[in-house]
Amino acid sequence: MSPDFVSTRPLLDKLGVKAGSKVAVLDLDDPPFLKLLRGRTSDIVFGKPPTPCDIVFVGASQPSDLEHLREVKSWIEPNGAIWVIRPKGGRSALRDTDLIAAGLAAGLVDNKIASFSDTHGAMRFVFRLRDRPK
Repeated sequence: MSPDFVSTRPLLDKLGVKAGSKVAVLDLDDPPFLKLLRGRTSDIVFGKPPTPCDIVFVGASQPSDLEHLREVKSWIEPNGAIWVIRPKGGRSALRDTDLIAAGLAAGLVDNKIASFSDTHGAMRFVFRLRDRPK
């Protein structure tokens, strides 16, 4: 892939949001994204969902925001995912290594990254196959 490669896939496809997906959103104030999300599914909860979700989107801008991962992992289905959305670039207080370490500490592994916007990136966390709740 050339360094100039830019994905033409729609954002929600990259993030695995299917029509009718159960989604929770925590600490993510991004009106354009929320509008896209509402166009794909109406099953969206802000904060803790009453039942497990397919996908949880968590906004993070500093290391303390990653402490949510321990709790949020109980919000997803065994084959669900948590996307952590964080600022891109060298001025961000969060590095990829911070996210990876926080995921491991919460019992999750990272398995995908995506460009969320011009200013934010996303990293997906899931249960290891052997650690998935039954």
